[in-house]
Formats: sequence, C-alpha cells, structure tokens
Amino acid sequence: MFKYLFGKVSKTQVETQRQTVERALGEINAIVAELEVKPRLSFDPSSGVLELGLPDQMPDEALALPAPEAAQEEVEVVEEKAA
Repeated sequence: MFKYLFGKVSKTQVETQRQTVERALGEINAIVAELEVKPRLSFDPSSGVLELGLPDQMPDEALALPAPEAAQEEVEVVEEKAA
C-alpha cells in the first residue's frame, strides 16, 4: 500500500548553471538575429556584466504613439495659451 502511495513521486529535473547560461544565450542570439539594427555588445570581465548598446529609438518605436508624459505637457501648454 505504501509503495502505491509514495512510490510514484515525480522527480523534477533541475536545470544546471551551464544549461541556464546556454539557454539564455540562445534566446538572446535568436532575438538579436531578428533585429534590423544590431546592438553593440559589451562585456565587463571584472563584474561579469553583459550590456547591449541599443539605439535611442528602435524601428518599431518610430511608429508608436508619444509617451503619455509628453502628451500631458502639450495639453498644459495649450491651456496656458488659451487663458
């Protein structure tokens, strides 16, 4: 009876650090491969930090609406002129 209750304990596979790094690097490479504008990659060996140097505005952001903060500032300026 106890074998039936406790015998089928599922063992989850734990991802090793190497597998985690390889998976993350594969995901980053797949994303960068799809970009029109390739970012500049820099690595700081002393801290182990990877940084992507992206342009100020990506091609898909050029079609986006302005940020809400900018729209609020424009409304305030228009209201001041009307008063």
